[in-house]
Amino acid sequence: MNPYTTAMTTVSLIMGPVLTISSNHWALAWAGLEISTLAIIPLIAKQHHPRAVEAATKYFLTQAGASTLILFSSIINAWTLGQWSITQMSNNISCTILTTALAIKLGLAPFHFWLPEVLQGSTTMTALILTTWQKLAPLSLLVMTTQSMNTPLMLTLGLVSATVGGWNGLNQTQLRKIMAFSSISHLGWMVTILTLSPKLTMLTFYTYTIMTSTMFLMIKLLETNKISTMMTSWTKLPMLNAMMMLTLMSLAGLPPLTGFMPKWLIIQELTKQHMLIIATMMALLSLLNLFFYLRISYYSTITLPPNSTNYMQQWRHKTNQKHYLAPMASLSITLLPITPTLLTII
Repeated sequence: MNPYTTAMTTVSLIMGPVLTISSNHWALAWAGLEISTLAIIPLIAKQHHPRAVEAATKYFLTQAGASTLILFSSIINAWTLGQWSITQMSNNISCTILTTALAIKLGLAPFHFWLPEVLQGSTTMTALILTTWQKLAPLSLLVMTTQSMNTPLMLTLGLVSATVGGWNGLNQTQLRKIMAFSSISHLGWMVTILTLSPKLTMLTFYTYTIMTSTMFLMIKLLETNKISTMMTSWTKLPMLNAMMMLTLMSLAGLPPLTGFMPKWLIIQELTKQHMLIIATMMALLSLLNLFFYLRISYYSTITLPPNSTNYMQQWRHKTNQKHYLAPMASLSITLLPITPTLLTII
């Protein structure tokens, strides 16, 4: 890609969500979402491959449709109230349309069909951006309009997303598709607690971003795309494989790792609100995620010779040292003891 094009794309990719987060007017928020969408499309389609073009087309159509719904809901709200403030959403129809549009942008079930296909058609680093940075702007709009959201609707979206993310991830062999369904499941946890504790939603998003970024960077360093190729990755970087197993268990939410913290706090908050059935269902649905995380861990860490594999073992050459992986992996697995400090900060 041309250096000038890369610089323009990077600046637009950064400025789009920042403009949406910092704005209080629906027109500016919509403009930020459009800038962010248009900036990521060249990154998805830069591979000269039909699958990449298909992924870019799917992403553009879904995001454009969702942006149209956001603009439509803001126009209805402005027509009713005579103002364009993001925090003043009191029209029921407008709130419902806005919730649907943001669910499409985030990839919440049942509007999740585009996310696994787009991630599978893009590169590993582009998939990292799509599952972390690109979620920030729509999620911030959800947080800013929390007081107008319908709590039963958000709880339903959260439960459906946790179910779909866990259930559909069981039958996948592609790592990027597994991470896509993992993203859908984690977004379900965030949306479930959104109307009850928006700060807890943001804490969950931050921890999810750290863990997902670490996982994608490890996949990129090991140059693996399928579960089956993970069987020979131990020959390249054995220590990284051990850290990957811990990161996967953290994503699954097992104590005493970082990923246990947001799920623990969310279940505690649901229990305080006397939503015992929903809390129990969310805890049970997390077992579905645990299964495919354990399957990746088994293939990458526990499967050693003389087990047979159809893939040639990777030559253990000296790789480029990624110094940022060590602190990110540490954050992904060791933040649980400072939970009280994080709660006081948020």
